[in-house]
Amino acid sequence: MAEKAMVLFSGGVDSTTCLALAIERYGAENVVPLSIHYGQKHDKEVQAAERILAHYGIKGMEIDLTPVFAHSSCSLLAHSDEAIPETSYAEQLAHGDGKPVSTYVPFRNGLFLACAASMALSLDCRCVYYGAHRDDAAGAAYPDCSADFFESMDRAVYEGSGRALRIEAPFIDKNKAQVVAEGLRLGVPYELTWSCYQGGERPCGVCGTCIDRRRAFEANGVSDPALCDG
Repeated sequence: MAEKAMVLFSGGVDSTTCLALAIERYGAENVVPLSIHYGQKHDKEVQAAERILAHYGIKGMEIDLTPVFAHSSCSLLAHSDEAIPETSYAEQLAHGDGKPVSTYVPFRNGLFLACAASMALSLDCRCVYYGAHRDDAAGAAYPDCSADFFESMDRAVYEGSGRALRIEAPFIDKNKAQVVAEGLRLGVPYELTWSCYQGGERPCGVCGTCIDRRRAFEANGVSDPALCDG
């Protein structure tokens, strides 16, 4: 029986590159993308995920964990009154007293990975991929993207699954520019992805993730295809 892999899949740059990497390693027929709703302010990333899955000819799975975050004031959530910052993560951290940025959803990746692990075991997958990278962990912007977090979760899932399942974070020691470089090698359809925290017709260009995304493509000497007209 062929080995299978589950991929935490949001429709953004990092998770789509993870998806492409898993497809390269396991074959599209052996990859299970899992998209998780958590009460986001918009559904643009969900729409992007659907387009990308259609591109690869894969059927994904979805679950809704919105109630878990009902008491969070995170600015990414639909019920929050907090504005999404229009500055880079570095600028946000400089004024944050060592705390995560306001777009950090409390222990989101921990919850997502735990849910994915349970589902992956039931589907006979051997691993769960997620797209955390070094830039997101920098300065504790997103502590559930750090190498320490990944290693701890991997160990917990491995032991808690009877040593049947591992967590894979192929970009944990890479920056976003390196993630994009790998995606360009894999032919990732970045024109179909969505990263912006706002839900407009086009990316806002000024939120932290838009800034990081633009810089990653620039570092590779290419324009972001999602911003190219036509």
